[in-house]
Amino acid sequence: STLFPYTTLFRSAREGGGNLDDVVKLTVFLTDLSHFSVVNEVMAEHFNPPYPARAAAGVAALPKGVPI
Repeated sequence: STLFPYTTLFRSAREGGGNLDDVVKLTVFLTDLSHFSVVNEVMAEHFNPPYPARAAAGVAALPKGVPI
């Protein structure tokens, strides 16, 4: 699921006493760069402007076979 990495991020921020407004940069690894539009949709839904800086990298595979 596209949301899985974000739910992990949400939980980690909360457990550390922060929230998503504290995030300043994300690095996203994708096995299919055509999914980048989905990443943008999720970011727009869960982050407030100004959005964190982000970088995306295409990779052959990720642990546990996840796409993002």
